[in-house]
Amino acid sequence: MTYPKTLFTSLFSAAVAAADPERTLRDHLPPCPKGRTIVIGAGKGSAQMARALERAWDGPLEGVVVTRYGYGCECERIEIIEAAHPVPDEAGLKAGQRLLGAVTGLTADDLVIALVSGGGSALLPAPPAGLTLADEIAVNEALLASGAPISAMNTVRKHVSSIKGGRLAAAAHPARVVSLIVSDIPGDNPAHVASGPTVPDGAMRADALSVVETYGLRLPDAVMAHIRSPAADAPLPDDPRFARNEVRVIASAGISLEAAVSEARRHGIEAVILSDAIEGEAREVGKVHAAIAREIALRDRPFARPVLLLSGGETTVTISQRGGRGGRNTEFLLSLALGIEGLAGVHAFAADTDGIDGSEANAGAFADWTTATRLRGLGHDPRALLARHDAWGAFDALGDLFAPGPTGTNVNDLRAVLVL
Repeated sequence: MTYPKTLFTSLFSAAVAAADPERTLRDHLPPCPKGRTIVIGAGKGSAQMARALERAWDGPLEGVVVTRYGYGCECERIEIIEAAHPVPDEAGLKAGQRLLGAVTGLTADDLVIALVSGGGSALLPAPPAGLTLADEIAVNEALLASGAPISAMNTVRKHVSSIKGGRLAAAAHPARVVSLIVSDIPGDNPAHVASGPTVPDGAMRADALSVVETYGLRLPDAVMAHIRSPAADAPLPDDPRFARNEVRVIASAGISLEAAVSEARRHGIEAVILSDAIEGEAREVGKVHAAIAREIALRDRPFARPVLLLSGGETTVTISQRGGRGGRNTEFLLSLALGIEGLAGVHAFAADTDGIDGSEANAGAFADWTTATRLRGLGHDPRALLARHDAWGAFDALGDLFAPGPTGTNVNDLRAVLVL
């Protein structure tokens, strides 16, 4: 049997490779246009997508994309801008202006290729008239602390923007826009990836206000006044400006999970996918995974040992106490570790496929049935660490953080629970 950490690392590598734009992008390219080809993009994987496009495109090419600080790469014809994530900054504001400028004044003979991946919402701050970057930052911070699912967050974001919710594609009209999407959204709705700068959806102002009420968001007065006004309305999918456009999802959590299944079987371990679209509080999802693992370990149901349980999607963390460090994957794992404590032979792993879990430098961590016990042996109370959202501190103390660095793609989280 391969040592669990080695197995988990190989699963992660296989999942990331399945979403590598160098492998996936070439098969989705449109034909060259009569006019210019303009490239725009935003997200944690947009720079690597731009590089892959340059290598595959047979014709003139120009454009600009924005990615997270530290996620850039060298391109010859496409400019790469780096900006802040998850909280927007001035560099992102300027990048949004550059993208809008790049698609202004095009003709029906021109082609716009949009390279969009997760993280693009924060990287494209573009407050509408009457609002400021500080307002958009306040919205983002409130959403990140709310526990709202990503689809709900992006419903609000697109109503407080001059670039999201299809507005960037509308600005490119009459040029044709082909959006190539690396999806980090449960369900793979392309309109929710990066808040859909080039893909409109049907969400209305009333939907955004419902999210604000449901999650008790405290937003600046100017923001609330804007969301309530017609100025917040985004174009709808039936807008004639989108009639010639195409949207292609080139990588997703489901594809990457299938790659992880194949890798597990190569190591002689049977694997099952629970779901590629799990949402909810990270600690609650951890409890559910722990309960399934316990049922297998004690009763060989619903799956017989040995087995690897895989899941994807994006959990959330509602901040109830400040002061901790950690992301949704480590919080999931610490909760799971408490649920499997003492259950010999159960190992777990969770990581974000973009290489970053939350705001720290790790993608996730490793856990097993001894994690909680080992923490107590070091003088830490695992339940207290979980209560103050300091799962990063827990796994750092144990030396069990997983930090592969930026991967160049982003298809959400990979969770794996091995029951021997």
